[in-house]
Amino acid sequence: MASDKHGVRKQAMEIVVLRVGHRIERDRRVTTHVGLCARALGAQGMLLAASDRSVVSTIRDVVQRWGGSFWIRDNANWRQEIVKWKREMGTVVHLTMYGENLPNSIGRIESEKVMVVVGAEKVPPDLYRLADYNVAVTNQPHSEIAALSVFLDHLQRGQELKADFEGKMKIIGNTRDKVGAKRFEQIN
Repeated sequence: MASDKHGVRKQAMEIVVLRVGHRIERDRRVTTHVGLCARALGAQGMLLAASDRSVVSTIRDVVQRWGGSFWIRDNANWRQEIVKWKREMGTVVHLTMYGENLPNSIGRIESEKVMVVVGAEKVPPDLYRLADYNVAVTNQPHSEIAALSVFLDHLQRGQELKADFEGKMKIIGNTRDKVGAKRFEQIN
């Protein structure tokens, strides 16, 4: 993908997060946070390779209140979704602490269509072979939410932080106070 003289990507990138290995009772909160992180940091949607209406409902509620067009779909067959994505000329990046270090791999990921796979429990070995890149944010134990955040920021070179979601709710950044605002009409 082309970049301008400042290293900023010129075209909008399509990013989807695929959550694999979700265990309903154990991972509900973490998976919800994977979705919230994906939404806030520039992904267009999330595929959940499990059935969990609670996670879906929570994410949709956040989108309805805070804005954006982020989507979520559960009951996704992770293998079929990866094969379909690659058939449509997309790149699949699996985040794993066993992968190649992020600084060594991020420059080669130039696709306009990126699926980021975030595992929960031990992921199937096939996933390592199906992914175009197995990327480690660090080779030390860490949170999948942290890995996704750092990866999305590096992939988009910080541009995702400038997004305005145009929702009913908006935080007004402030150096001293906590200021929130309900927004029912456009703020100029």
